[in-house]
Amino acid sequence: MLCVLTRTAARTALVKPCRLPTPVPVVQISDRSLVHQESLPKLPVPPLKQTCARYMGSLEPLICEEEMAHTQQLMKEFLQPGGVGERLQKSLERRARKTENWLSDWWMQSAYLDSRMPVAMYTSPGVVLPKMHFQDRQGQMRFAAKLIAGVLDFKNMIDSETLPVEYLGGKPLCMDQYYQVLSSCRIPGPKRDTVMNHAIGKSPPTHITVVHNFQFFVLDVYNSDGSPLTVDQIYVQLEKIWNTSLQTNKEPVGILTSNHRNTWGKAYNNLIKDKTNKDSVRAIQKSIFTVCLDAPKPRVSDEMYHNKVAAQMLHGGGSRWNSGNRWFDKTLQFIIGEDGSCGLTYEHAAAEGPPIVFLVDHVVDYMRRNEMVRTPMIPLPMPLKLRFNITPEIKKDIEKAKQNMNIMVHELDVRVLNFSHYGRKFPRSHKLSPDAFIQMALQLAYYRMYQMCCPTYESASLRMFKLGRTEAIRSTTTESLQFTQAMDDPSKTNGEKAALLEKATKVHREHTHMAIHGQAIERHILGLKMVAIEDLTSLPEIFMDTSFAVSSHFNLFTSQVGSKTDCVMCFGPMVPDGYGVCYNPMDDHINFAVTAFNSCEETNATKLSKFLEDALLDMKTLLEQVSKA
Repeated sequence: MLCVLTRTAARTALVKPCRLPTPVPVVQISDRSLVHQESLPKLPVPPLKQTCARYMGSLEPLICEEEMAHTQQLMKEFLQPGGVGERLQKSLERRARKTENWLSDWWMQSAYLDSRMPVAMYTSPGVVLPKMHFQDRQGQMRFAAKLIAGVLDFKNMIDSETLPVEYLGGKPLCMDQYYQVLSSCRIPGPKRDTVMNHAIGKSPPTHITVVHNFQFFVLDVYNSDGSPLTVDQIYVQLEKIWNTSLQTNKEPVGILTSNHRNTWGKAYNNLIKDKTNKDSVRAIQKSIFTVCLDAPKPRVSDEMYHNKVAAQMLHGGGSRWNSGNRWFDKTLQFIIGEDGSCGLTYEHAAAEGPPIVFLVDHVVDYMRRNEMVRTPMIPLPMPLKLRFNITPEIKKDIEKAKQNMNIMVHELDVRVLNFSHYGRKFPRSHKLSPDAFIQMALQLAYYRMYQMCCPTYESASLRMFKLGRTEAIRSTTTESLQFTQAMDDPSKTNGEKAALLEKATKVHREHTHMAIHGQAIERHILGLKMVAIEDLTSLPEIFMDTSFAVSSHFNLFTSQVGSKTDCVMCFGPMVPDGYGVCYNPMDDHINFAVTAFNSCEETNATKLSKFLEDALLDMKTLLEQVSKA
């Protein structure tokens, strides 16, 4: 099971040695832990020589012979008996014995909480759901009411601990992330953020926040007897919110959350000096989740529709449109446009993609089967409008955030490719892994576009282990390069090309197996680096090597996020001259989202999408011709 993760961790290829402060604790719900959680194995520390050998192998398709010779010498010094490598490994093994998961705190810290980039676009993914048929506010309100009821139904499984345990290869997976996505929020700090989960405690929140026309409202979603509001009741409350929010045009305070984390941290401290503001911010942070009722966007062609909606889910479209209709620190925000567009964005620190997609699948299924039941209309209190006192300084912060967001919106190019020619059934019919097949198509597309391969990152789940998050699969291999080079080589027969494709997909499957079983290299290397930062006066040269920086500069940042729902997840690139590629393989089609930065002349999301489509078609033709032969 593969999943999405942040760009930030892989950016830290070269780290300035320093003494780390005490790690910020990640809140876990120990008193609600499911029985099977205690039986999950701990994340292992792979053997040092194994990781180093596999790391050297990953460099082969990426660097020249001269660089390889230099790196081999550094690795030889690193692995000397009794040397720095062994010392770091022993320290890491000691940490693994003392902790539930030697990686989880470090991962949360380095991948998310230490990152100073805006969460919007840089780390928070978006999910695009199929377009709904409503075209007016009544349809929008009705859909939103059903969606809220569906999420509350999911929450009931969380609260009652009846959420079914997921399995992979017959082994139970860690379910901890499911308990982190509701009632949680990221809190900005001057140098490092924190994540607070408000579901813990004697009085967990019973309200959601609804934002419309840039104004936030507290909506209690439970009756006094603890029963959830019905769809009809929620609809009535949403109508009240809509009508109240139109009466005044307020400053888009939410857009402050889209800023650079240091900038937002300062503005946050300034904002909450005022008690009214502080109470309003706390109400948003503590809410179960947020629903964003968006204004309609300018009409676009059917061809451009999915691109625009994907961008709306990532950033809201700019200050003129819906970027102020968000609280980007909130873990879970459902977005429903008046024009039928819908989806969500989520702050990534609390969870990876699969729990979010599982929740989406549950909600979509609930909305399909749930018949609207008319209920006696008990008078409900007016939803509470959250007030903000805007000082000249806060007004200035908001204007600056608007400018920054508009720059970011113009910076990101988003392209959704609905590949309709075939889906995961086709590679399976040729006994090939669909994920490995798609990864080889990405390799081929990139090679054809640039006449070279590049470091490629695909995220994989570590949920076989207690508190496991993600590992990385390095998809670019010697075998993938041999296949891409052969594909357009007229001297190679179709049989030879197909054999190279089969070999490359087999190697990718092996790397995937290693990753999900805790034997890949990326997180082990991170652990060794973190130990070095804490214990040594300087980083070992192997981590300062040019080859290390080159191989960690992931021009292709990719992830499969499979869903039963015909949706697609999207996220920004990991590096300035790279691409973000997320895909959802269905039986007979594949949904892709490709992103790139417009400021980089060398990248083009539309062009890569076209090369990707051609690669998938050519690989199909190749296998069919070989089968006929």
